[in-house]
This record gives sequence, C-alpha cells and structure tokens, in this order.
Amino acid sequence: MFWNGQAGGWAWFAMSAGMLLFWLLVGVIAVLSFRALSRPERTVPPGEAAPGTILDERFARGDIDEDEYRRRRAVLAGRPADAGDRPRKR
Repeated sequence: MFWNGQAGGWAWFAMSAGMLLFWLLVGVIAVLSFRALSRPERTVPPGEAAPGTILDERFARGDIDEDEYRRRRAVLAGRPADAGDRPRKR
C-alpha cells in the first residue's frame, strides 16, 4: 500500500471517501435519533380506549350533542375548534 512512505492516489481517494461516508452516517444517525426522541408518544396503554373511541361512544349514547362532538373531534385532530367543522345553516 505504501511505497517509500508515500500513499498512492487511490489510497487518498479511498481515505477521503471513507471519511465522507463516515460523517454522513454519523449525521443520518443523529437526525434520525433526534426525530425519534422528539416525537410525542401517541400509543394507548393496554386496557385503555383511545380518546377518539371514547368520544364516539359518548356521542352515540347521547351524552354530548353534535356541536360539542365536532369541537372535541377537531381538538383531538389538532385543529382549532372553529375550523369550519360546523354545518352551514341555509
């Protein structure tokens, strides 16, 4: 690989490409780790119903009216409560 203490042209290219790939891999791992750790947990523990399911059941039983159902559904979806979810009156 080395002749008289000198590295050939291909050796310099291989070292440069290897270093570039190494830092690229480090960057990709860092970005993916950051995205995975900063994502809010959206799983429902075993034995508990999802909030949307509870809301659907309350609406089906008649505990809440349609306006309240739509407002709460909008909040669960991450939209403002007045995002045009109410039906238009003619």
